[in-house]
Amino acid sequence: MFSVIPRGTKFFDLFEAAATVMIRTAEAYAELGRDYGRREEIIHRIRQYEHDGDEVTHQTLDTLDKTFITPFDREDIQKLMVQMDDVVDEIDAAAKRLVLYRIDAPTPWLVKQTEVLVKASTLIGQALPKLRNLKKPGPVHEYLVEIHHLENVGDDTNHAAVADLYNHSKDPIHAMKWKEIYDITERAIDTCEDVANTIEGIILKNT
Repeated sequence: MFSVIPRGTKFFDLFEAAATVMIRTAEAYAELGRDYGRREEIIHRIRQYEHDGDEVTHQTLDTLDKTFITPFDREDIQKLMVQMDDVVDEIDAAAKRLVLYRIDAPTPWLVKQTEVLVKASTLIGQALPKLRNLKKPGPVHEYLVEIHHLENVGDDTNHAAVADLYNHSKDPIHAMKWKEIYDITERAIDTCEDVANTIEGIILKNT
């Protein structure tokens, strides 16, 4: 497993390390949709990423406790890290349910959700380095707008997926299982939008 905490790292390195974990977790979840026969291996990898995310978050909070001067508000640093870790936690929770509920194969709706999640996570990874120079953050707005758009796409996909379940599933237990998986995945997408809102707020307060 890759090292997520380089020596001597500070907050910006930790932000980007957390984003790397988030992106890799989202990519693994999408891989699960494409190659479900390898689900045990992929889900094991997702669980490891979840541990990596916790490690980065704890390192950040520990650094925060020991740092007198921070690049921006302590509350925003904590919020940003916790939100990115929450994305990873939601993906891990959804992946676990695929095993727990003995899901035979992913649906096209779940595959689409995972694709949206990868795009949103990747955009966060592209936006975060802009925080290194808050006086001249560069063209970060376009990334944030696209993340908001993807959250809307995620909402539409989730609604369509649930409607499809209720219209075509003859097994209510099966429908309940899938609705839970869809909803957890949608929460991960929603949390990506929360991260985008936090980044936007940090930039507005510091430029």
